[in-house]
Amino acid sequence: MLKSFLSKIGIGGLEVDTVVDNQTLEEGEVLNGTVYIDGGDADQIIDYITLEVFVRIHREDAMSDFEDVDKTLTKHSIELIGDSKSKETRMIPFEIVPDDRWLINKDNEKLLLKTTVHIENGVDAYDEDEFHYA
Repeated sequence: MLKSFLSKIGIGGLEVDTVVDNQTLEEGEVLNGTVYIDGGDADQIIDYITLEVFVRIHREDAMSDFEDVDKTLTKHSIELIGDSKSKETRMIPFEIVPDDRWLINKDNEKLLLKTTVHIENGVDAYDEDEFHYA
């Protein structure tokens, strides 16, 4: 099965890629993928990684202002044992089971998967990308 690239986060020499098996899921299918952590040329200490599925709702108010509202549907935490060592690549598979809240109004809503890398004594980095569930 061809993997779909979803997000790429670079923090110094550290690179974290989230790859899902399929960015378009049919109702009842599970969101499967792998988080790849490449240590690069520098040592970084990752406290943990979160994967968050949320819906972004695009709203237009009475004064013609646009507003996007994010609503978290599920959150998955990945705890890491040990540091990400230089030149080391780790692969962490994940599986997120959808529920009825993933069935959205496609006119003004979209589903996103957000990967956040929580760095010890540092700034958290994140990336998000859209996927489809029908």
